[in-house]
Amino acid sequence: MRPAKQASIEQVQVLSRYDSLRKILLSDSRRGHLDKPLAFWALPGDRRLPLALLGRTLGDLLNTPFEAISATPGIGDKKIRSLVTLLARAADTDPSQLPVDLTAKLRGGGNRAEQASSNGFDPAAVSEVVWAQWRQTVVRRGLEEEPLGRFAPTLKNMTRVIWTRPLGDYTRLTLAEIRGLKTHGQKRVRAVLEVFHAIHQLVAGMGSHDHLVVRIVPRLIDAVETWVGRTLQAPGAPGKVEIFERFTKPLVGQIRVDASRQIVKLAEERLGIHGPIISVRACARNAGLTRARVYQLLNEINDVITVRWPLGRHQVHELRAKLLSGTESGEQPAAPDLEQFWAAVELFYPTSRRGADGPRQQSARGAGDHDEAA
Repeated sequence: MRPAKQASIEQVQVLSRYDSLRKILLSDSRRGHLDKPLAFWALPGDRRLPLALLGRTLGDLLNTPFEAISATPGIGDKKIRSLVTLLARAADTDPSQLPVDLTAKLRGGGNRAEQASSNGFDPAAVSEVVWAQWRQTVVRRGLEEEPLGRFAPTLKNMTRVIWTRPLGDYTRLTLAEIRGLKTHGQKRVRAVLEVFHAIHQLVAGMGSHDHLVVRIVPRLIDAVETWVGRTLQAPGAPGKVEIFERFTKPLVGQIRVDASRQIVKLAEERLGIHGPIISVRACARNAGLTRARVYQLLNEINDVITVRWPLGRHQVHELRAKLLSGTESGEQPAAPDLEQFWAAVELFYPTSRRGADGPRQQSARGAGDHDEAA
């Protein structure tokens, strides 16, 4: 008899908790919650969810007698307790955290999105509520046209086919719709969520001023871009050491963040980081690869830098033109002092795509691909 008595007490406690949550959710302060489905507050790691109820809105559920809900086929005591857990999450959700119309431009208006409750990223803790906040932040900051790959912590964990996919492709989708896409498995969904999480954590709490704007740029790229801009405006040319420290080294660092060890080693060899610059033929021989494969890897370096720094090609080649002009006129350091810079321009932003037979374009100095020999 004791187990039955204990179960009866638990049922009374659950009913009491349900009634308390129902009053909160039917209050005027939570009116905006009622048109959201119960699934809105479910997390991927939840167990024993009341599946038969997830598609119903809170308004529909809360206006249905508790006895009728309990009598729903497949809904037992454990599912009822899960229902109460989801209702508690809904009651704890501030109205300002609910999504607004994401198809409208929100720049400069509306409530500021709340920051995520955790400093770390945990894909199992992302609910529709949290995802709606992240989407709203991206739209408010006008980032829909930016590629996913630009903001990823590392491109190593992101499938190449979505590197250039605009964030706006996902701001229109619910979390359930993204997980339902045929091409989006667990790894790809995680990569997408991680980008939105990083953006939200960085800018969600920022205010706005009409005369100021905040850019989001990879840290290493920001340093290089700033240096290139200043160098273009300054008279003369920087020295070899400065070019390495402020240009070549951080770009190699970005490759180290985003690419495999094999690609990093290739970049270092082609730039002469640890010795003389090594030709493509020698790189292939050292790595036991064909030259065609080496050219494919070189193209991957260009792909990474292009995603991370879309405007870099124009700025880097403008700097190349300035240094080349000064070198030819005798106003700037001799060409050998800039050999690594020419190699870096060709490595990161070649003037045309490299094919199986090598580059079809002239080198960064305009004198042919002079370093392809063994």
